[in-house]
Amino acid sequence: MKVLAFEDSVDIEALLISGGVDLERIEFKQYWDSRNYLERISEYSPDILMLDHYMPPTRGLDVLKGLLASNVQRPRTIVAMSSASMANNAMLGAGADIGIVKFNVPELEIWNQS
Repeated sequence: MKVLAFEDSVDIEALLISGGVDLERIEFKQYWDSRNYLERISEYSPDILMLDHYMPPTRGLDVLKGLLASNVQRPRTIVAMSSASMANNAMLGAGADIGIVKFNVPELEIWNQS
């Protein structure tokens, strides 16, 4: 499973490991900003896309809208992850599949899928 995260302040891979997620069968990549997001998503072709809402230069909500309006293949699962529930709700309303407080991402069932 390929996972791509756009998050500017928290090391998501380290968060997953500390939360007990087995990354042995997960190919993980994180970008610390959202520059060239369509190109990055297209090149990596993730199964799971994780988006922080408050991220420079393009907010996660706008990344999501741009992705869904483009010809880039939509990942199987899009996770909105923010510490602000309003931000997660906005991304859910725009097409994200899951909205979760960032520090709870290790609890998601998606990590048990292959």
